[in-house]
Amino acid sequence: MAIYLGGETPPAKPNLDDLTPRQIVAELDKYVVGQNAAKKAVAVALRNRIRRQKLPAELAEDVLPKNILMIGSTGVGKTEIARRLARLANSPFIKIEASKFTEVGYVGRDVESMVRELADVGVDMAKQAAFEEVLPRAEQNVEEKLLDILLPPSDFHYQTQDDDERAAEREDHDNSVSRTREKLREQLRRGDLDERLIDIETTDRSNATIDFIGGQGMEEMGVNLRDMMGNMFPSKTVTRKLTIAEARAYMIRDEQEGLVDMEQITRKAIERTQSAGIIFLDELDKVAGRESGGNPDVSREGVQRDLLPIVEGTNVNTKHGMVSTDHILFIAAGAFHVSKPSDLIPELQGRFPIRVELESLTIDDLKRILVQPKNSLIKQYQALLETEGITLTFTEDSIDRLAEMAEEINKTTENIGARRLHTLVEKLLEEISFLGSELEEKDQIIDAEYVDDRLNSLIEDRDLRQYIL
Repeated sequence: MAIYLGGETPPAKPNLDDLTPRQIVAELDKYVVGQNAAKKAVAVALRNRIRRQKLPAELAEDVLPKNILMIGSTGVGKTEIARRLARLANSPFIKIEASKFTEVGYVGRDVESMVRELADVGVDMAKQAAFEEVLPRAEQNVEEKLLDILLPPSDFHYQTQDDDERAAEREDHDNSVSRTREKLREQLRRGDLDERLIDIETTDRSNATIDFIGGQGMEEMGVNLRDMMGNMFPSKTVTRKLTIAEARAYMIRDEQEGLVDMEQITRKAIERTQSAGIIFLDELDKVAGRESGGNPDVSREGVQRDLLPIVEGTNVNTKHGMVSTDHILFIAAGAFHVSKPSDLIPELQGRFPIRVELESLTIDDLKRILVQPKNSLIKQYQALLETEGITLTFTEDSIDRLAEMAEEINKTTENIGARRLHTLVEKLLEEISFLGSELEEKDQIIDAEYVDDRLNSLIEDRDLRQYIL
């Protein structure tokens, strides 16, 4: 039996306040296969945030998030669970690798940089939401401004002294201008005038910055002078000659910025970042353990001690203002193949009270990953090739064979979980993707025989697959 999974119209986004933990898990199931223990943990953490918002302010201040430590090998869904949770909650979210941080005093990335980055994400999200809210009004204003450019107001000079004649002439003139303006409006909306060149004045968006050139981590020292000094660098306008289509985009952006209160947006964004932000701290196992004295390398224990105040709650200075990390949810993850969670310093262990172990993927899991999620690999390739008129159909035995191959390679080489499927499917469809619209046969059926023809030689050659698969 053939499996053809075309695109589906996505349902309306559920109201977060109405979602129970069971429903949150059901939403995550649409994108992540298996790993029920991890899904339950993050679902409860999200639901507790919703519950906290309904508490009296004094009590809510003391209800801290229960941070989560996910333990599992690469490619089993740790990052995807955290990312999808953040999208479901519409929360500011960043993913950062703990191994990028260094102990204070060494050249490297400052641990506080993750909070500054989260604040930037939160402000950008709030700004985008505000811009979308005022977009209809901005488009209407821009349309009127473009009409003013195309049909500039003119001074009407009256040649007669009689009041009645002057009023009649004024009415005729106004009616003529109004008819012309409405004709231009119709042409604008149809796009008939999109290629006409006009001169517009728009805000100069170039920022005065100071760039520091240095080693790793010096990007944190980049300073935006406008953020620091505000009115010392007031916005200036520049005149540009653009087509109407290009001018409209510039003018809408300027109009949106004029319609929103950025100070209020930033304030609300920081509040939301503090109460709903999620930081996914990956590769925590890379900084687990304690070195003996005399080691010239940066101390892993030192990195843990620098992370500790951020995770347990502190105030971090950002360009948007102070950000408290007390109620930010931290989800840490690591394979812990060499080290173990108990190798972390006790203080940091205590800040991740919820621990979940993610299961290794079975062949059945790999099969479901190929076809079940709303954004599965098969659906993605089908949608991509459908843009060129190619219908891609996978048979059940082809799905079985791909899953078996991924399982075999993961066992005999490095186990990278579901990521192995990306490589296999890309190699499998390489020829079809390359030819694309040039293919004479638009209905392409991928069965087990086709999978074997394309991939068997790579699977059997142990040396070659280490480089290609």
